[in-house]
Amino acid sequence: MSTTVPAERRQKLQLREVFDGAYALVEPFFDPANTWGGQTLEHLAFRVMRDHYPQVSSEEIHIFIVAARRVYDERRIPR
Repeated sequence: MSTTVPAERRQKLQLREVFDGAYALVEPFFDPANTWGGQTLEHLAFRVMRDHYPQVSSEEIHIFIVAARRVYDERRIPR
């Protein structure tokens, strides 16, 4: 019986490579305890990503921020 390896669906592999390190940089910006005038600080996460990863496009940073937010929310849900 032969098994086939599914093709890689992800297209932004550059983001995958930096995700763990970049996530550690932006995670504090998702914490609801960290706000400014009651507003979230997610816009600062974009700036931090831009400063630390200038080779990543704005579109890719947006994709990263959306994925990082989802990971943050999933990790906060008690199981």
